[in-house]
Amino acid sequence: AMAKKVDKTEQQMIAVEEALSRTEVFIEKNQRVLIIVIGVIVVAVLAFYGYKRLYVAPMEEEAQSQMFMAERYFEIDSLNRALYGDGNYLGFIDIIEEYGVTKSANLAKYYAGICYLKQGDFNQAIDYLDDFKKKDQIVGPMAFGALADAYLEMDQPEEAVKYYMEAAEFQTNDFTTPMFLMRAGWTYEILGDYDKALGAYTRIQQEFPKSLQSPEIDKYKERAKILAGQE
Repeated sequence: AMAKKVDKTEQQMIAVEEALSRTEVFIEKNQRVLIIVIGVIVVAVLAFYGYKRLYVAPMEEEAQSQMFMAERYFEIDSLNRALYGDGNYLGFIDIIEEYGVTKSANLAKYYAGICYLKQGDFNQAIDYLDDFKKKDQIVGPMAFGALADAYLEMDQPEEAVKYYMEAAEFQTNDFTTPMFLMRAGWTYEILGDYDKALGAYTRIQQEFPKSLQSPEIDKYKERAKILAGQE
């Protein structure tokens, strides 16, 4: 039995050695290819970090300094200058076109969407707000809410309510969540879906008792109950 065990161990050792020598042969045969592949990976990684540091980072700084005035115009409701610039400083549309890879250009899409929404150009508003990458915890819900506003203005309440709920759920907090639940409730009422409206109002009352919307929620709940035929 002992001899068998030794034999088995020897067999395993031989198998391992064979496997190793096969690997060595493979490496020797394919050494040039492997070196090239590793070289390509290293170059790609270095190129990516170089691109980030030497190209995107300075561009980001430049975009931020250019966008400063557009944001100022936005704050004072000078929407055309905010969108298209003033001859000295770029507007949001130029920022998007010239600094496309930067975070500033992404944020400019949000601003442009809001400008068009305020100007009543709802299709353009939807285009830019759709394009905006909604990662930020504060701006994200506001962008979904603005999309909903645009669809509501275009008499598409089904789309609007979908985006109001997305805005409410994006990042649960005492400010944006109850605000968009309230708007969702109103929109459900427009759609004649009074049970869902009541559900949205009830959530505000139960989950966000300290919110700005909470003091007047009873009034909306009562109305929704009557319309739903629950009273």
